[in-house]
Amino acid sequence: MFIIDIMMAISNWLWGWPLLILTSAVAVYLSVRFKFFQFTRFGHAMKNTFGKIFDKGDGEGDISPFQACCTALASTLGVGNIAGVSVAIATGGPGAVFWMWAVALMGFIVKFSEITLGMAYRERDPETGRWHGGFYWYVRRGLGKSWKWLGIFWAVILGCAMVFAPAVQANSVVEAIRVSFDVPGWIVGVIFAVIMAVVLVGGIKSISSFAEKVVPLMALAYVIGSIFILVKFGSNIPHVFAMIFEYAFTPMAATGGFAGSTVMLAIRWGLARGVYSNEAGTGMAPLAHSSSSANHPVKQGLWGISEVFVDTIIVCTMTALVVLCTGVWTEGGTGAALTATAFGAGFGNAIAGTVFVVAIITFFAFTTALVNVYYGEICMTVLGGKKFILPYRLLGCAFAIIGSVGALSVLWNLFDFFFGVCAVCNLVVCFLMRKQIGALINDYLTRLKSGKWEPTSEAAANAIPELWVNDKAAK
Repeated sequence: MFIIDIMMAISNWLWGWPLLILTSAVAVYLSVRFKFFQFTRFGHAMKNTFGKIFDKGDGEGDISPFQACCTALASTLGVGNIAGVSVAIATGGPGAVFWMWAVALMGFIVKFSEITLGMAYRERDPETGRWHGGFYWYVRRGLGKSWKWLGIFWAVILGCAMVFAPAVQANSVVEAIRVSFDVPGWIVGVIFAVIMAVVLVGGIKSISSFAEKVVPLMALAYVIGSIFILVKFGSNIPHVFAMIFEYAFTPMAATGGFAGSTVMLAIRWGLARGVYSNEAGTGMAPLAHSSSSANHPVKQGLWGISEVFVDTIIVCTMTALVVLCTGVWTEGGTGAALTATAFGAGFGNAIAGTVFVVAIITFFAFTTALVNVYYGEICMTVLGGKKFILPYRLLGCAFAIIGSVGALSVLWNLFDFFFGVCAVCNLVVCFLMRKQIGALINDYLTRLKSGKWEPTSEAAANAIPELWVNDKAAK
């Protein structure tokens, strides 16, 4: 427990001013340097992502650009959107929602940048023929041999986080079910683990195919259900927005079952839940996107902007508004149970609300756990080769069972620690590789005008001439 206490203390410190300042500084710098690309080209991003969901891609890759996005969204659209937002409100108050939005707006350019780098510096596995890319690859190939240690350190931290990610997901499913149903947690955990094991056997193609079908459908169902409640409680919306902006900058006194919050609590929980939800800045998304068949790194990077918009600005906001508009956030609940209570109040039937939230959160949690374990597998490949993949999968499935009977608060705090460390590493590297990102953007805009496209690896080599020099030096 001593080590956990230290990790929690570091987590609470990290998710205050340190990460707020670092995230803001990197996001603002990249925004200014790239002439606010994420906003001036926002319409272009939407048109070339959601407007081309059936595009199979013209480049080399294992899955289509849309499948890569759905795989990444399967990781981001999960417990963080439903339980995590409720935890933020229950602990940090309504003001936490403002900081969640703030980190999303800053996350647009950061996630775009990390995905673009992941595609540019990816490699094909000589044994399996699969494409892999992400933080480790763009650190080793982009910054050179002297930085390789940071890539390994990041892989260790993320590998540790992802192995017990299924515990967080399974725990939240159990908490949601217990609002109205008396089902033993371990039963939920065993079922969760068995189905996980079956899908994981198929690898990235199996996971992406599953995600492509489930993620859009569940997200749409959740948004429709939320809108129904917001229409019903529409008169409360102006007051809710007033609270969000007021208590983002001023302390809030205790009310009902809510213990009150400080500005730092609002910042800490808003930032943490925002980053956990959309994963912008952590370096995780490139692990999925680097398998894409997009024919230019920036083309796939545009999906990062769309992801953050859907994940935080739409889905997380739906959860926040439902919880706040129904007024149940002052009753002392937290996590998935609070969200289920809010939907029960919104639908006028506690069981209906619980069933709805349980159905959504089960699918979200399951797909998130799958992708998280896949991310961890990639880290294991970096650290010790393929021999660790099977034990890692089994350990991930075991943690799903452990999490179904574990303590939610400890799990969230551990996740915050690992995510915080990953974010610090990745934000620093995105800043250090600003020239490479800028070169890729300029190359993309030039090709956009000329209409001449090449395979991703060739486009990256032409945009960043030093790519292959550093690559040879790093090996």
